[in-house]
Amino acid sequence: RVLNHAPRLAWGVVRDGELAMADGTEANEHTVFRIASMTKSFTAAAVLRLRDDGVFALDDPITRYAPELASIQKPTADSPPISIRHLLTMNSGLATDDPWADRHLDFSDTELDAEIATGATFAVPTGTAMQYSNLGYALLGRVVLRATGQRLQDIVNERLLQPLAMDSTFWSAQAVPDGRDVAIGQERIDGAYREIAMLDDGAIAPMGGLFTTVADLAKWVAFLADAFPARDGVDDGVLSRPSRREMQQSSTVFPPDHRSTLDGQWRSVTGGYGMGLMALHHEQLGTVVTHSGGVPGFGSNMRWVAGTSVGVIALANITYARMADAGHAALELLRATGFVERPVVEPSGELLAIAADLVALLNVWNGAQAAIVFADNVGQDESLDRRAKAAAAMVAAHGPLELVRVEAISHAEADGIVVGTHTNQQFRVEFQLSSQRPLRVQWYEIHPA
Repeated sequence: RVLNHAPRLAWGVVRDGELAMADGTEANEHTVFRIASMTKSFTAAAVLRLRDDGVFALDDPITRYAPELASIQKPTADSPPISIRHLLTMNSGLATDDPWADRHLDFSDTELDAEIATGATFAVPTGTAMQYSNLGYALLGRVVLRATGQRLQDIVNERLLQPLAMDSTFWSAQAVPDGRDVAIGQERIDGAYREIAMLDDGAIAPMGGLFTTVADLAKWVAFLADAFPARDGVDDGVLSRPSRREMQQSSTVFPPDHRSTLDGQWRSVTGGYGMGLMALHHEQLGTVVTHSGGVPGFGSNMRWVAGTSVGVIALANITYARMADAGHAALELLRATGFVERPVVEPSGELLAIAADLVALLNVWNGAQAAIVFADNVGQDESLDRRAKAAAAMVAAHGPLELVRVEAISHAEADGIVVGTHTNQQFRVEFQLSSQRPLRVQWYEIHPA
């Protein structure tokens, strides 16, 4: 309850496509909370689905579909026109607007038109830096409406929620069926709780209007996390794996940030905004994909480790609850207990074969074999005679090298862990493959492991 003294909390851990654990009460698992800006991931997915269907291109200017948006004048004469991609990636330059937008989710189209007609405030020129803009995601809703004749909310319902069987996700509290438990938004003033009116669906809702449950979000997190790793085989028809991965790449980098945690410690946060999601760097786990949500009455967060099937969800019904901190702490606990680890790149058969050939060459140098193993630059970078003498000296000192394992960094770069059979000394044979086929080693170095 330290999280802003939230009256209600709901949480879950996702693993292998399922809700692996929750807070122990089935009621909370299925309680409906507003998730605020976590909605942006659904909006971005719907936009990418329309892109994939050929409705528009991401680099199209938004005025091509919604001419009324021309009243939003460029911040400078040399700024590019705002594109769909600019809005998706928080790169439009529109000023950050959380306090204002959170109070206007229920704007009608007419009210949004009135706001647009007066122009907009830019914090930076378009395309130069990240500025988190809720208005930008509302404008995506307008572009979709003009391009398709359908509200973005309806496209989310039809193209995403229904196929994924997310039948406990709604655009307003009024849409929740009778008998379902809905967490009422609260704020805490001078130790007393007060209910917050929950705004209805409206023209700004694509930035933060959805209500849902931990159980439904587990399906969404599993669906997005399953985009990694890239692989052969049947893809999902809801949104392709490449498009889901596109959402999870840093498109607009934000400056390093230092934030306090729930236990009063400080941590550095680096990364960038993708499309409706953020990709953060974690020193031990690699890339963590996340998005938070906060409006008066609610706070929320979801996050997962890219390349794994493990993620966490945290929801609360108190104004701007620090659920991102809760999600971070939960993921750290899962890491400490070994429940989630940095994803490992599995070496391909080709990579294993080349590593074996390289170690064999180091053991018994042969000019003809070197011509097969190495790309033509290797002998130019350092003579093959010098390389042969260095390999022979190493084998003389430590005995023939035995390849213990191959640790892939990517499908074209790896470390071969070898041991000298006379001394048991371990070495790391780092190597990179050339960009041409047949595959050859273009660079290698040997270091003590």
